[in-house]
Amino acid sequence: MRRHRVEPIDTDNADIDLTPMLDVVFIMLIFFVVTTSFVKESGIDVNRPTASSAQRQEKANLLIAIRPNGEIWFDGRAIDLRSVRANVERARAESPQSHVVIQGDRAAQIGLLVEVMDQVRLAGIQDVAIAAEQGGAE
Repeated sequence: MRRHRVEPIDTDNADIDLTPMLDVVFIMLIFFVVTTSFVKESGIDVNRPTASSAQRQEKANLLIAIRPNGEIWFDGRAIDLRSVRANVERARAESPQSHVVIQGDRAAQIGLLVEVMDQVRLAGIQDVAIAAEQGGAE
């Protein structure tokens, strides 16, 4: 009888090539980063007024909130009325297709809301909406 000699497996050459998997992961990462739309929050909750004609707007990228005491919030921090235009211009430079929604509290002054809207339009964004809850008198 002849004996068969079993040769040991060479473990040094048994590595798995991870290059194709890493390529796929990087391509998926690039795809998700490019297709993601980022929504900037205003940073506070606002008691919005109700309106029966309110419609949901999905394309708003920039939110500006106005509190009853006159504070203006943008991107998670309180800002001054004079800096609204500069902040919106900076955000518009990052995302040229930006739309703005102003979230005015029902107790906020209408004059301040108009001034904020004016600053947003001076920053170059003409598509400005005012947030309201759906409902109201029928």
